[in-house]
Amino acid sequence: MLFWDSMYIYNKILESRNKGLKQLAVLIDPDNPDFSNLEKLVEVSIRSKVDYFFVGGSTSHDNQIDKILELLNSQVNIPVVIFPGNDKQIRSNADALLLLSMISGRNPEYLIGQHVQSAEILYHSNIDIIPCGYMLIDGGKMTAVNYVSQTQTIGQDDLKTARNTALAGQFLGLKLI
Repeated sequence: MLFWDSMYIYNKILESRNKGLKQLAVLIDPDNPDFSNLEKLVEVSIRSKVDYFFVGGSTSHDNQIDKILELLNSQVNIPVVIFPGNDKQIRSNADALLLLSMISGRNPEYLIGQHVQSAEILYHSNIDIIPCGYMLIDGGKMTAVNYVSQTQTIGQDDLKTARNTALAGQFLGLKLI
């Protein structure tokens, strides 16, 4: 927990990208935690040299996130990044937080609303905050993210809209897409 300097995670991502290196993040969804298998996942992730653990989900509002963070912080020296589905998932006992703005949708709650609700907490935290554009691409079925955010996806074949959405996010100052 918090082994890294401010903006370490973001700079590490950029450095790897500039070198043409790939990185791997394992997403742990607190909506469906299987704590009996979580320790196995952590062991496999360590052996596989995973770069990051992302923790977050579309609907989780309870303390499952706290249990997952506690386990990760006590067992690994791999950066833990919050991937929040809402302001209730924000924690300061992680190494970074992807401040997600759902730029593929037009629901103001997920473009800025959740950010406003979490601004004071984030301001007073020491967590590395990385502004991130979140784009939903059609996968052929309704997902929890679609349901919760009430947003439409960008079509798989609509490359122009996907590209322009990503560029617009970049122009707005989002660090990652």
